[in-house]
Amino acid sequence: MPDDRLLVPVANPETADRLLDTAVDIAADRDLEILVLTVVTVPMQLSLGQARSQFDVDKQEATVNDAVERVRGYGISATGRIRFGRSVASGICGVASDESAGVILLGWRGRPRRRDIVLGSYIDDVLADAPCDVLVKRIDRDRLAVSSVLVPVAGGPNTEFAAETAGALARAHGARIELVTVVPDREEATVAEARDLLNGTAPALGAVESVEQTVLEGPVVETIVDRSADHDVTVVGAAEGGFLRRALVGDVPEAIGREAEGAVLMAKRKQDVSDAVWRRLRDRLR
Repeated sequence: MPDDRLLVPVANPETADRLLDTAVDIAADRDLEILVLTVVTVPMQLSLGQARSQFDVDKQEATVNDAVERVRGYGISATGRIRFGRSVASGICGVASDESAGVILLGWRGRPRRRDIVLGSYIDDVLADAPCDVLVKRIDRDRLAVSSVLVPVAGGPNTEFAAETAGALARAHGARIELVTVVPDREEATVAEARDLLNGTAPALGAVESVEQTVLEGPVVETIVDRSADHDVTVVGAAEGGFLRRALVGDVPEAIGREAEGAVLMAKRKQDVSDAVWRRLRDRLR
């Protein structure tokens, strides 16, 4: 069945477990198979066929096998793959396409942005070129018990995807959810529009025990970061925007991803082909 796999690229055994914890929660809720992947990059002077005989991949195989066994221990179907490719991003996107993955879950260390790199060199490329939905989890902090989940609401398919993901986490842990949107003022029309936005997002959560909807006033990033201190996980959708948006996830979600308390997941729906093509052309012209 297409789109019934959750692709989880892993490289570092020390952080793989924290990524797999989230993968298991989502896979169990959506009845997905987890595909654990490690990409081995091959220099251009070496053919991919030659790489298979010349690279020692014992460590990578051990990492993948350990991850697969961990996932199966939770009763989730899992398989593992080692992919030889020219880059990490092309390897990930290639496997996602070949295996008809519905979602890719990436790990991100939350490091400061460098020039022309938003989240990370290969993460940016996966976000631009992935043939499916993408989740990015900040894994720089230890996993905490999940009793509450914050979902900033801005509207659009990425916010809906964030709400779907938050619902899966809430069901896995019996957690409460707070949907929150931020307004610049408390004018009656502004607040009414904000409440309509929250009401329109709530169905994407699915069946959850406790949902609170909140309209806050103030600067968006600071207000949401402050609110995140009351929650264990924040799930934020990538910004919706046109072709000229510099950041692949958007400035506000990226800032929230770096600064929010607890764990953070950023959610991005599969983009239009025209948008992906435009991004590649833009990158060549830099």
